[in-house]
Amino acid sequence: MRRPFRAALAGIVATLVLFGAADLIARAFGPQSAPLLALGQTIIPLTPTEIVKPVIDLFGTNDKLFLILTTGFAALVLGGLIGWLASHRPRLATVLLFAAGLAPILAILIRPESSVLDIIPTLIGLVLGMAVFRVLISSATSRTVTGTTPAAARKFPAAARPPRSSTPGPSPSDTTETPTAEPSRRRFFAITGIIGAAGAAAVAAGQTVASLTLDAGAAVAKLVLPTPAKKAPPIPAAAHPDIEGLAPFLTDPKDFYRIDTALAPPVIDPQEWSLRIHGLVESEVTLTMDDLLDLPLDEHHITLTCVSNPVGGELVGNATWLGYPVRELLRQAQPHKDADMVLSHSIDGFSASTPIEALTDDRDSLLAVGMNGSPLPPAHGFPARLVVPGLYGFVSATKWVTELEVTRFDEKTAYWTDRGWDARAPILVASRVEVPKPLAKVPAGDVAVAGTAWAQQSGIKRVDVKLDDGEWTSAELGDEVNIDTWRQWKTGFSDVDAGLHTVTVRAIDQDGNVQTPERRKSIPNSATGHHHIQFSVE
Repeated sequence: MRRPFRAALAGIVATLVLFGAADLIARAFGPQSAPLLALGQTIIPLTPTEIVKPVIDLFGTNDKLFLILTTGFAALVLGGLIGWLASHRPRLATVLLFAAGLAPILAILIRPESSVLDIIPTLIGLVLGMAVFRVLISSATSRTVTGTTPAAARKFPAAARPPRSSTPGPSPSDTTETPTAEPSRRRFFAITGIIGAAGAAAVAAGQTVASLTLDAGAAVAKLVLPTPAKKAPPIPAAAHPDIEGLAPFLTDPKDFYRIDTALAPPVIDPQEWSLRIHGLVESEVTLTMDDLLDLPLDEHHITLTCVSNPVGGELVGNATWLGYPVRELLRQAQPHKDADMVLSHSIDGFSASTPIEALTDDRDSLLAVGMNGSPLPPAHGFPARLVVPGLYGFVSATKWVTELEVTRFDEKTAYWTDRGWDARAPILVASRVEVPKPLAKVPAGDVAVAGTAWAQQSGIKRVDVKLDDGEWTSAELGDEVNIDTWRQWKTGFSDVDAGLHTVTVRAIDQDGNVQTPERRKSIPNSATGHHHIQFSVE
């Protein structure tokens, strides 16, 4: 059992060297050349919805880290199995390891943002990994042979040995064990430990970790946004109730939720970016970044939310967006009268199906380049993305957008609609409690309660709150900025007794739609139900 175990360890260490060296060298090329990212990105569209949804529910915005860790773990397991095979079939194992090393190369080549040069880091990693594998397998599968040799045989050559006598043979003290010169078990584990640690350190310092923890794209700092031709109105102080613990009215980009299919934000040079509008149109339109920045840009406060947001969840944010009205771009392209959908494409292969009326009516749908007064962060779509009020992001908020394909719902489908989500996905009226925090401990007496509600394209008319099983009472609303931003609210309850209590909230929009208490999952179009939290009074 010793040789198979050592051989398996050799396969694991060789895999670490392959990915570690490639990932470290990929720092000089960009995320598109990192093998772990490429493999993970290839796995995403192949993963069934039955797996994707529970992972998102469980890990939230850490789902990408989970995928990378799972991909890396699977690669190490495969390397270990190939190493184990090498203890019996070394040639076959070598061929299999080489073939496995080609998988990330193919994954890189099929990415639309990659070039042939991007496979160089993985090729180098594969060569190093194969070399380490052969050396370690040779050491792992060799045997330490021992035997007994008479002392006289060690002292004299065979021709000079004295003739045999009838005297008794050599005593045990006259014989010794002569191990072969093969590396010892201790030396093998020392070598594999050092090489494995170096491989792991290379992964930790490589492109994958850098891409998952840092914003990519130095070009962001070079992009200078023009002054808006139409500036968003100032946000009144009364829009944000002065309650400690209430979310800011505008969400900082670093705190803004991120849900997309890209493991790492694509690195896109704005000077090389373009948007193509095609399909069922009279005239195709191609727009460069210079063209876009020369247009009169509008600025609007708009709330975005994700269809995966659980009741009371944090997958919702409010920002000030700068961009050009999509309806004006489509007007230039002149869509056919029978077109009812625009399929937007991202550089990373994602697509979203947006009802064409949502992009051509009077709502403030934007091809956005700015967020809260600065260029879009890479994680939020740099250099350009779509922002469409009133629709969940999976059918409207395409990041790193490169194409708008005018088409029909009965002819084309999109990434998430192929996986069971609604094709049109209007945002439902929703609300959440933010103060007190769940399971908070507050002093007896008056208890302040506050939160946020949203109902894009309609606006919030009223927010009702109740304590335990009491009656609904209307909360005080902050000033409305516009119908496409969330509206914050506050209220309070007097003389609350000590013990465990529950606060529940519901919202009503301007059209009279009352937030439903019915609980359902997010597929096909958003989770529903009243948000409630428990807190204790001491």
